[in-house]
Amino acid sequence: MYTLAVCAEMVFLDLPIDERVRRIHDAGFQVEIWDWTRHDVDALARTPAEFSSMTGYIRGTLTDEEGAAELLRTAEESVRAAEHLGCPRLNLHGTGLDGQGLPVVPVTCAATGEMWNAARRALTRLAELGESAGVTFTLENLNTAVDHPGVPFATAADTLALVQAVDRPGLRMNLDLYHAQIGEGNLIELVRRAHGLGLIGEIQVADVPGRREPGTGEINYPAIARALKELGYEGTVAMEAWASGDSDEALERFRAAFTL
Repeated sequence: MYTLAVCAEMVFLDLPIDERVRRIHDAGFQVEIWDWTRHDVDALARTPAEFSSMTGYIRGTLTDEEGAAELLRTAEESVRAAEHLGCPRLNLHGTGLDGQGLPVVPVTCAATGEMWNAARRALTRLAELGESAGVTFTLENLNTAVDHPGVPFATAADTLALVQAVDRPGLRMNLDLYHAQIGEGNLIELVRRAHGLGLIGEIQVADVPGRREPGTGEINYPAIARALKELGYEGTVAMEAWASGDSDEALERFRAAFTL
């Protein structure tokens, strides 16, 4: 069966990050973080937590050669941080995001063929970096309607197409079902397709609307859990969601939705 993880950036917000990590670990989950440069990595490494994912770059974009060079350079720094934390997956987006989740370099038109080729070349180099370092880079789909307007290659279809085009074990898809529900829907078929291609590196979940824990919105996560079991998915399912109330209760609602 799959492993459950929780994003420490979105729960127990009244606690320092290392205490959040400990609380998540004590509840029986693996831990995810975002931008490692905002945290004391040594302090996080001293916790007993098992880290499942973190942001895999500091700056850069996939849409042009200069931005891709910066993304790759900062990805190398991120790999060293991941090694310190024992974190196996490093997450990517089409471009750098600011503190509000907005693109540092927004795209105002559809991605051109030149942008697609630049992204494929950059992701191939990142996959090679991951393979040499023994980690996996994951490319996350995002929604542009609510949370991340202006991000290129945001849809699940685009993300999956890029990962498939690179076709290397060092790059997989971070299939975020919250973002996919807003942008595309048809979640179970999306999971089946990505799993059938062998391209899922991780699945992230939150409910719609509100980006809160499973059970607070319209997504039937127990049905998705059953589909994952039928498919034999053995990877990670991570809750990247704000707690609707008490964080401990949010974690338990997440666990209940994915316990069969």
